Amino acid sequence: MTPDLPIETKFDSNYRKVMVAARRARQIQSGASPLVRSQSNKACRLAQEEIQAGKIAYVHTGPPPEKPAIEDPGIPILAI
Repeated sequence: MTPDLPIETKFDSNYRKVMVAARRARQIQSGASPLVRSQSNKACRLAQEEIQAGKIAYVHTGPPPEKPAIEDPGIPILAI
């Protein structure tokens, strides 16, 4: 049994937004139909407009990064 994965509609970074748009543009180039009407025929622009319209969401599959505790004896702390 897999846990429910969160579906995100807001982007936590511009990098993630660009990566999602690039993946969607590849889908459009492969024959997927656009989710919004646009004057542009370019896949990248269509993907950006779909994100802007809130039609694209992504699934965050990885665990959130954890910051190591300073008290952790396994991590050496160097002072310079």
